[in-house]
Amino acid sequence: MLKEPSRERVNPDKIDTTPKRRPDWIRVRAPGGETYEQLQELMRSKSLHTVCEEAGCPNMGECWASGTATFLMLGSVCTRKCGFCDVMHGRPEALDWAEPECVAQAVRAMGLKHAVITSVNRDERKDGGAPIFAMVIRRIRELLPGCSVEVLIPDFKGSIEALRIVMAAQPEILNHNVETVLRLFKSVQPQDRYEWSETILKTAKLLAPHILTKSGIMVGLGEDTDEIKQTMCDLREWQVDILTIGQYLQPSRKHLAIQRYYLPEEFEALKNYGLSIGFKWVESGSLVRSSYHAAEQVRQLSMGHLQAHSSK
Repeated sequence: MLKEPSRERVNPDKIDTTPKRRPDWIRVRAPGGETYEQLQELMRSKSLHTVCEEAGCPNMGECWASGTATFLMLGSVCTRKCGFCDVMHGRPEALDWAEPECVAQAVRAMGLKHAVITSVNRDERKDGGAPIFAMVIRRIRELLPGCSVEVLIPDFKGSIEALRIVMAAQPEILNHNVETVLRLFKSVQPQDRYEWSETILKTAKLLAPHILTKSGIMVGLGEDTDEIKQTMCDLREWQVDILTIGQYLQPSRKHLAIQRYYLPEEFEALKNYGLSIGFKWVESGSLVRSSYHAAEQVRQLSMGHLQAHSSK
């Protein structure tokens, strides 16, 4: 008998996952307000999922109140079981090929200037669900010309064929998170491989130099500063343009424990280091997540990036 999808990741009876007390500088705004409620109703009416809700993003109140959200496609059940993630894990349902239309219609209804699209992993498919990403990018462009699109994609097990499908639709930003440092990769995300992330990010830039690439790192899982900096250097070697660095916040006692909280000045130092080694934009802070300030990034970077590449 198949198990029901679950958010559980680790057994707290086998390892100590006692949550650490959250420091005073990390204050999460509770979601609410008229715009938030309208957006929630829109999502429900179209049977859509957001990673904001599914992953318990700490910025949901701020972002939803301003009318922005990150759409979660390919269903709400992931085939992988990363220890930090609060998205449901298990056997997913069949792909919904009408999902791109529903997401695009919601983007138009919200009147977004920048749409962020992500997904669960669909490892049971050779293409990882890449055609759904391409379909939603193209449909958003048809329904809402001028709306930029950022896609936060899985690693597709390093499949260049799957990546080509997404890149052919020409998103403004191609995002894929490495999440953690090389040493912790297998303990934090046991079904992922660092080399798959490398293949996706390096190849994306080779396929379309004019498209901005982006990645993100969580801290607080047991890495040290030198390992973070090495990961940042790896990302720059892969020609990644935009970097996000945020504090891991433990969703429950059945997820990996937080090893330590980073100080605000440590995040500032990592930001300065990232800019010094060539990132075009670095968001670094306790509550920073992949989509944080995404609209500002694309507005400020895309035009100059396009002009730089068109002049070569």
